[in-house]
Amino acid sequence: MLLNVIERGPEVSSEAKTLPPVVLLHGLFGRARNLGFVQRKLAATRRTLALDLRNHGDSPHGPMSFRIMADDVRETLEHHNALPAMLLGHSMGGKTAMMLALRHPECVHSLLVVDIAPGEGGFTRMDVPAELETLDFPPHLDRAGADALLRPLIPSEAIRQMMVQNMRLGDNPGWSIGLADIMTALPTIMSWPELPAGTQYNGPTLFIRGEISPYIQPKNYPAMRRLFPHYTLETISGAGHWVHVDAPKRFAELVEKFAKN
Repeated sequence: MLLNVIERGPEVSSEAKTLPPVVLLHGLFGRARNLGFVQRKLAATRRTLALDLRNHGDSPHGPMSFRIMADDVRETLEHHNALPAMLLGHSMGGKTAMMLALRHPECVHSLLVVDIAPGEGGFTRMDVPAELETLDFPPHLDRAGADALLRPLIPSEAIRQMMVQNMRLGDNPGWSIGLADIMTALPTIMSWPELPAGTQYNGPTLFIRGEISPYIQPKNYPAMRRLFPHYTLETISGAGHWVHVDAPKRFAELVEKFAKN
């Protein structure tokens, strides 16, 4: 599946042509533009491609697993002549990036995983209730009305606002994303598949975690070391799961430093 891509880069730069492109992969219920601020920073000197993963943003819809999504990314980057690439993935996008690096290491120059580990973790059905699939949309909907419509189902303002961006507003409101496929795949997205013994990605790998996020814990370190033997870990003080939102300056600093390696 070819995914929707937002590409940015310097207008004139011979160096950008010799450096590996940077590819940005968003989290569950996100979209390519969610990492726009760091993409714009990197694009001053690098070719960058932000992707809408399947069922998200403006990409096509279909069944989901991390193997399938990793294949989507690889196919899309091959189509854009953007391999090998530095992959930066947040949450679900981080798991997708890890899967691509482990299955096709020749496609990945380096790997940056944001606030997710190769294991259980991410959203739960409590965060995204099944009632969303049968939500009764009114004939017309604006942003304030969408927020009010979701409030009884999603108490968290942050998650509610993220879901509003996945709605089609105006005179024909509805979900713009492949919600049914996403909800069916939630148990898969929350988990991590078994991989053949000896599977490793030996390239440069950086994990960035939010200090107050639960998704990278000491219990995850053995699997991280087994699969990514050269990984390093950075913790951003005071940040939660949406590290790039909670601490954008520090996050950008770490990304730009890693991209120079």
